[in-house]
Amino acid sequence: MSMTLARIYRYPVKSLSASSLTQATLAAGQGVPDDRRFAIMHGASAFKPLEPEWQPKSNFAVLSRIDRLAALETDYDPVTTTLIIRRSGRQVARGQIGTPLGRGLIDQFLAAYLKGVLPGTPRLVEAAGVVFSDKQERLISIVNAASVADLERVVKESVDPLRFRPNLVIEGVAPWEETGWVGRVLEIGDARLEVTEVTTRCAAINVEPGTGAQSLNLLMALERGYNHRQCGIYARVIAGGAIRVGDTLTLPAN
Repeated sequence: MSMTLARIYRYPVKSLSASSLTQATLAAGQGVPDDRRFAIMHGASAFKPLEPEWQPKSNFAVLSRIDRLAALETDYDPVTTTLIIRRSGRQVARGQIGTPLGRGLIDQFLAAYLKGVLPGTPRLVEAAGVVFSDKQERLISIVNAASVADLERVVKESVDPLRFRPNLVIEGVAPWEETGWVGRVLEIGDARLEVTEVTTRCAAINVEPGTGAQSLNLLMALERGYNHRQCGIYARVIAGGAIRVGDTLTLPAN
């Protein structure tokens, strides 16, 4: 069985739901376009929108501390920058978040939904040149479907790969084989990615996508089953190009 790209995701708003893509065009040194372009800033944040640099996640609402964010379903149109938020299938907010007016409409909903959960009043923010990622470098998060399936063996329950908030989900790779790829180059479609590190996980993976329920303690399961808290890898785009669901992955010899 060949290694293939099974799914592509982006997360337009940090800690809100994924958008599934059939293809994406990657650029060297960049992530998936529009991935984590926006974030939810709380009232005690030290975030400075006019400073185009990486910002620590302590400035923003994150799933590891606010699990109810996972109960929201979002749709995002990158052409119009329109964000639609649904809860239990019902639209609860809509705004063109590339504009101050549209962001204000989303802010009103967030203020009510997160009342008493965050310090101060939450606001949706963006900043030119800033990606609201947990890493200072712009990287692609990759998860191996077989590793997630092996974790299911440990917890004896189904595990949604979206718990790990991947940009790419790959198939046809033996469980945990990807952890040995650090320093190697992946060729996917027209792009080339260098694997930089294995991903150490936080409590966000305990939150069930779509409900926000803390239904599984996957951090404990990783420690119990494998003596670590790792699942997935990060990779740096070193040569841009188009990638598509179904593309074959190759791992040229060093």
